[in-house]
Amino acid sequence: MPCSRSAAVIAAIMWLVGLVVAAAAGPWRADEGNTRGWMLMSPQERIEHQARVRGFTDYDACVAYRMEHHALMVQRARERGLALPGEHWDFCSRLKRGVAQE
Repeated sequence: MPCSRSAAVIAAIMWLVGLVVAAAAGPWRADEGNTRGWMLMSPQERIEHQARVRGFTDYDACVAYRMEHHALMVQRARERGLALPGEHWDFCSRLKRGVAQE
């Protein structure tokens, strides 16, 4: 039976690789690792932020929103006596390069 066990392990690994590839190809998702001030936003604000970021087609409008969002998060952090993590990924950069968002 070692062959069937090996085949099952290989099949499981291939399935996991497929999940990773599918996730990488999917649309951008906001999370605590890529959204400055994530912990200062309500669940509804997080959903709205993600939808808004996904919807931008104009670089300048995206940058204006990003700056506004960051200023709001800095203000909220200051009000709560928290240190806001430094800059993260620039979600507007995809528009500057002309890369379409899925």
